[in-house]
Amino acid sequence: MRTWRQRRRLSQLELAIEADVSPRHVSFIETGRSTPSRAMVLRLAAVLDVPLRDQNQLLLAAGLAPAYGERSLDDPEMAAVRAGVERVLLAYNPFPCVVVDRSWQIVHANDGAALLLDGVAPHLLEQPNALRIALHPEGLAPRIRNFGQWRDHLVERLRREVAVGGDAELSALLTEMESHTGGLTDPPDSRDLGGVAVPLELYTPDGRLLTFLSTVTTFGTARDLTAAELSIEAFLPADESTAAALH
Repeated sequence: MRTWRQRRRLSQLELAIEADVSPRHVSFIETGRSTPSRAMVLRLAAVLDVPLRDQNQLLLAAGLAPAYGERSLDDPEMAAVRAGVERVLLAYNPFPCVVVDRSWQIVHANDGAALLLDGVAPHLLEQPNALRIALHPEGLAPRIRNFGQWRDHLVERLRREVAVGGDAELSALLTEMESHTGGLTDPPDSRDLGGVAVPLELYTPDGRLLTFLSTVTTFGTARDLTAAELSIEAFLPADESTAAALH
C-alpha cells in the first residue's frame, strides 16, 4: 500500500482524508501493525486508482481472497464479452480495428486490419504485438509518413500506462519502443487535424497515402481481469479520400 501511495505522490494524511479514515489507521496498515478488512483494502485501492490486477495482489498481501477473477477469452462464461468484441469489430469494417490485451498483444482483429499487417515481417506476426508492428523497422515504420509524431504518441501512451501501473513487462516494452527512433523527421506538411488529435499517415504498399484517426474502446464495468484489460482500437478515416479508398 505504501508503494502505491508513494507512486500517486500522496502523504498518509492526504490518503486518509480521501478515503475518510484516520491517518493512524493508514500508518498501521502500511507498517503491518493493523490487518485491514476487505472493504478497507478496496476503499484505499479505489482512492489510489490501483488497477484491478494489483488490487488482487493487495488483497492477497492482507491474507484475503482476490476480488476479481481471470478467465480465458475462450471460456464459456466470457461469451458475452466475445460477442461484444465481435460486434464492434464487425461494425468497424472496412476500417481497421484490433483488440489488444494488457501487454499490447493483438488477440483479435477484423478484416480491415489486414491493411495494417500487409508487408509486416513474418517474425513480427508470430506473436503480434501492436506496438512492435507499428514501430519496428520491419513493421509499419517505413510506411508511416509522420513516424516521429506517431511514435511519440504511442510511446507517451505506454509511458502513462507504466506510470499508472508500474508493470515490469510494460516497462521492458517501453524501453524497447523508445529504441525505435527511425528518422524522427516528419514532413513539414504533416497534419495535426487542427490540433484535435494525432493522425496516422500511412502509405499502402502500392503508395497511396491514407490518414486515420484512432479511437479506443474498453469495457467500463468489467470485473474480470481479461475483460478489464482489453482495448479495442479502431482506425477511422480522417478525410474523404481515405474513406473512399477503403470502401
